[in-house]
Amino acid sequence: MDINDADQTSAISQVLNAERPARRVWLRRVVAALVLLTFAAAAYVLLKPGQASAVRYETAEVKTGNLTVTVTATGTLQPVNQVDVGSELSGIIDTVAVDFNDRVTRGQVLARLNTDRLQARVVESRAGLDSGKARLQEAKATVQETRLRFERCEQLAARKLCAQEELDTDRAAYARAKAVEASAQAQVAVARATLSGNQTELDKAEIRSPIDGLVLQRQIEPGQTVAASLQAPVLFTLAEDLAQMELIVAVDEADVGKIAEGQQAVFTVDAYPERDFPARITQVRFAPQTVEGVVTYETVLSVDNSDLSLRPGMTATAVITVEQLRGVKLVPNAALRFSPPAEKSGRRSGGGVFGALFRRPPHDRRKADVDKNGGKKVWLLRDGAPEAVPVKTGASDGKFTELRSDAVQPGELVVIDTVSAKK
Repeated sequence: MDINDADQTSAISQVLNAERPARRVWLRRVVAALVLLTFAAAAYVLLKPGQASAVRYETAEVKTGNLTVTVTATGTLQPVNQVDVGSELSGIIDTVAVDFNDRVTRGQVLARLNTDRLQARVVESRAGLDSGKARLQEAKATVQETRLRFERCEQLAARKLCAQEELDTDRAAYARAKAVEASAQAQVAVARATLSGNQTELDKAEIRSPIDGLVLQRQIEPGQTVAASLQAPVLFTLAEDLAQMELIVAVDEADVGKIAEGQQAVFTVDAYPERDFPARITQVRFAPQTVEGVVTYETVLSVDNSDLSLRPGMTATAVITVEQLRGVKLVPNAALRFSPPAEKSGRRSGGGVFGALFRRPPHDRRKADVDKNGGKKVWLLRDGAPEAVPVKTGASDGKFTELRSDAVQPGELVVIDTVSAKK
């Protein structure tokens, strides 16, 4: 490279270095202009007339009517009296006399155990009783013999014709004979009790129905061995009368305070989804039932099943009528849940474009004032704006709630919802 080329390169570098500050200033101006245009566009969109949302309120009328308060619970149907029939004896089943759904009467034979061993024991105990009776008769004869000898010696001794030693011997023999007779009588009683026990066991080999009813379950077959040890095995399950049944439902702890004996209810089962069955509460049990942390209380309802359409074990959903009110003021539950939207104001958010872009959370002074007083409230539409009115409420059926306050009268409109619309 010669001297002329070096001078030319140095001149170009000086020109470029002189243009860089001017280019930075130009870029800063472009960025600032873009930022201002962005803020201006956002402010225009937010503050443009005709784009603000107008709020339209949906209302409902406070009315007078009837209110029915109910509690819903589920449970299962059961017979009023269900008996499990078992066997006190161990052995082999010889015969089974009944089957599922058979009607039985009290005392009817349901099944029989093999009785060969039991009959042998009865025969043995009866022979023992007969032997004891024979010994008793012998003892009685001995008593009579010794008594006569003693009386005769006693008469002769009075006339000095019987020695005193002989008299004492006869007296002792008579006393021993009476003791033997008493022992024989005791042995006869033992033999009779043994015979009675063996006969009772033989009778129990025939398993009989304790009630009049229907066979719900049969759990044995001929030839099956029954082992009765600490607990009698269940062989049959009988229902006394399916024309009268019980519905046992689980009532939640939050609702149990409303439940009482005598209240009416209706329930449905899956087998007849379009049919309502009447029922009446007969018992509210105090013992709690806790399942997975949920506490319920068993409530028993009496059910008329004269047509036998209902069957044990069916799952039922019961609706219990706990309160009926006539001619009370009613307000929709949606009115009690309603809360109006917060007012939008540029002054509250700080004013200007910055305030329009970065608004602070709204604060509804009216809502705070009402909440200080506690209780429920409804919102009445006055001069196009909702106004909170504290009210006292009563019972509710899930859709409507009783109003016990004079602040709101039938015919007035309460706000239940909002509908946003563009102006």
